[in-house]
Amino acid sequence: MSTKALIAPSINSGPSFGERLGKRFSNFGKRFADGSPGTKLSHLIFGAGNFYHKQYIKGFLFLLIQAAILAIMIFCPSINNTPYGWKALKNLTLKYTSMGGEFDPVTGQFTTGSDCKLMVLFGFVTIALIIVYFFVWNLSINSSYKADMDRKVGKKPATFKEDMAELLDSRFHILMLTPTCIAAAIFTILPTVFMIALAFTSYNSYDMNVLGTNLFEWNGFRNFVAVFTGEGSLGFEVHNRFLPVLGWTFVWAIFATLTCYFGGIILALLINKKGLNGKKIFRTLFILTIAVPQFISLLAVRNILGEYGPVNSMLMNAGWIQSPIGFLGLHPTDSEKLAKVMVIIINMWVGIPYTMLMTSGILMNIPADLYEAARVDGASTVKMFFKITLPYVIFVTTPYLISSFIGNINSFNSIFLLTGGGPTYTGYQAGGTDLLVTWLFKVTIDQGMYNTGAVIGIFTFIITATITLVTYRRSKAYNEEDTFQ
Repeated sequence: MSTKALIAPSINSGPSFGERLGKRFSNFGKRFADGSPGTKLSHLIFGAGNFYHKQYIKGFLFLLIQAAILAIMIFCPSINNTPYGWKALKNLTLKYTSMGGEFDPVTGQFTTGSDCKLMVLFGFVTIALIIVYFFVWNLSINSSYKADMDRKVGKKPATFKEDMAELLDSRFHILMLTPTCIAAAIFTILPTVFMIALAFTSYNSYDMNVLGTNLFEWNGFRNFVAVFTGEGSLGFEVHNRFLPVLGWTFVWAIFATLTCYFGGIILALLINKKGLNGKKIFRTLFILTIAVPQFISLLAVRNILGEYGPVNSMLMNAGWIQSPIGFLGLHPTDSEKLAKVMVIIINMWVGIPYTMLMTSGILMNIPADLYEAARVDGASTVKMFFKITLPYVIFVTTPYLISSFIGNINSFNSIFLLTGGGPTYTGYQAGGTDLLVTWLFKVTIDQGMYNTGAVIGIFTFIITATITLVTYRRSKAYNEEDTFQ
């Protein structure tokens, strides 16, 4: 029987999500039925079970967290006249807003209107607090039930000091990962959910001017429909450019990835060729392109190839051209195709050294016996490259290749600093070299179409996430990870 046949059953033998969920519900009932009075009381008062088992510090911490969250939910503290708590859940509907701007004779000032951005944000923060509440609630019950089980076997429940010692020993991974998870939830997950929510609102500078400062409303899937049908506010201009920009984004990502990837492999092979003198000098020269900040290199190339840059000046002085060539599409009349070709070529200068540096280390680890055996069999250099070198390099670098492709889809610097997305069009359309990410920047920052920008961001995320998951799951690096071991 093959190794895969032996491994496969162990991989697929785990319980399904439904089975795990059902087990949790059954365990919940078991904890309540078999638990001590303290454990039962923990379902209402956090830490009650710990107090019951004389774990006072742990019980106090659980009770403090419960009191803090309930205080926020009940008393609804506010920032900039926008509350947290149950009022934030009520305000999340965006139906309870005030225009503001009315003169208050008591204070002698104009009233401040509602800020729908904060209302949506605080609403999601409140939902996150509710999730935290139930998470800590479950921890409190588990802690008390564990103490119950310890007492049943004649073991003394762990003290707070012993729990801390365990965190620094066998559960050290939990201690180190918890701050990271909390930071990811605050600075990544919550902002992402907030931006996704904006895709279902009328939040743009035009509607806000009609309704009042910082006021908008939920409008369902109208923004998504507008991207594909051209309906709604500014919908036609967005619809007119979405598919062309999406197509160019894929073309750019494919060419930018493959040129840098295979260019780096070829460059690494040349530099590592036996008998080549000055290998260290060549490596140093190419590594310098990595050491210099990317934005400096891109801006320097933009000036060199600009309308009045050295290249156009030399060509005009030599009499080869009568007017400057728009290499980078910086003017509306410049060639879009030329600008696209130029950004791909310039990106090779920035990206190839990274692949060269990584591939050099991989080439040194390819067993020399493979090449010796191939030479004995009469294989040519080209055949050894395609049968030994390339498969080995691709196998090792598949995760890098995928991440590079996704990174190029979201490559903001290379396009924005070189061409600015140009040649530009009139209205609110994307430029000739704009990617989805640079168009997203223009739509939100320059044009104030925050809801449409959120829609474009969602589509970009769906595309990148799908490509990443599908390609990696189907790659040999995932399915045959022991091939070259």
